[in-house]
Amino acid sequence: MPDQHEPRVHGHCDARFAAVRTAFEENFRERGELGAAVTVTLDGRTVADLWGGWADPARTRPWERDTLVNVWSTTKGPVALCAHILADRGLLDLDAPVAAYWPEFAAAGKERVLVRHLLSHRAGLAGLRERHTPAEFYDWELTTRRLAATEPWWEPGTRSGYHALTYGHLVGEVVRRVSGLLPGAFLEREVTGPLGVDFTVGLPEKEAGRAAELVPPPAAPSSERAAVFSQLAPAAVAALTNPAMGAAEANSPEWRAAEIPAANGHGTARAVAALYGILAGRGTFDGRRVLSAEAAEQVREGQGSCRDLVIGSGFAHDTEAGLGLWLSGPNGSYGPNPRALGHDGFGGSCGLADPEAGLSLGYVMNRMGSRIADDPRKMALVDAAYSAL
Repeated sequence: MPDQHEPRVHGHCDARFAAVRTAFEENFRERGELGAAVTVTLDGRTVADLWGGWADPARTRPWERDTLVNVWSTTKGPVALCAHILADRGLLDLDAPVAAYWPEFAAAGKERVLVRHLLSHRAGLAGLRERHTPAEFYDWELTTRRLAATEPWWEPGTRSGYHALTYGHLVGEVVRRVSGLLPGAFLEREVTGPLGVDFTVGLPEKEAGRAAELVPPPAAPSSERAAVFSQLAPAAVAALTNPAMGAAEANSPEWRAAEIPAANGHGTARAVAALYGILAGRGTFDGRRVLSAEAAEQVREGQGSCRDLVIGSGFAHDTEAGLGLWLSGPNGSYGPNPRALGHDGFGGSCGLADPEAGLSLGYVMNRMGSRIADDPRKMALVDAAYSAL
């Protein structure tokens, strides 16, 4: 039997990108990795595709080439892509009021909230005001009905406040109103199906055997958690705790069966690199055009730098959202190009696109870290990829 404590890394890596393999192996030896995968593409060609470790905390299932895992908010990039595809076809105006497509949304002073405000976390709807349980959150109609009826926490359009869970229902309902399809089905029809990308919103029951089990981050002492939450604005508390979701929920059949476009995308690192690679390729991937070059560029149209109302304390600098993803900016979250863009997922996963470098990266894992973003494992891989350029 192999030594269960030794990292088992498989796959290929071009010699030029050997630093990525080194960083990936160090993640197991030095940064507590359990099971993970990373894929890097350059000008649409895969230059690193590595996986290793274990798909379960008992270390009974090796992480395989096709192991799937919940990537939390890394899902937001593909969901934003759905909206941009509709805009690119002239079916959705990002500068139109949301209520033009979703009339009920105009309630409680939201008649002037624009579609771009949803995409850039500026709609003021980071969380619901009334208590919303996990079971209620799995109900699409109930959740979108409550979002349409609720009052914003701040004046929409004035600043960002990370819409951790509500983002997918807000953008997704607009996608549904315009296309007739929930975002998961739209993404499959328009992108993942034609491109053969192994990524779904939710997880079909027949694929459950391929899914890795998420392991929660170490719990902070209750006194420490209470002190942190006492300093948060009400909008941040609502965004992060209404409902509170973690590894236990994400491992459940109910979570996997639901449509949660902000947080329950399941895929491989290869799939994440492909989806973000569409933006790195200025609208194309694997020789196929998904977005016009102009539409792909619009995704990273900055909406104003500020200290985010929900996640601002997790960064040394102000952050800036584009229209669906975050810009690398002074934090260097997605490498040294400040106009590179990407999205982190709760616990550590990441998708990255750098059109200037022609670079995309997908990183997925099952042992969740405790940082809001820029997990050390992710940053080691990002730094390694850029060192090869």
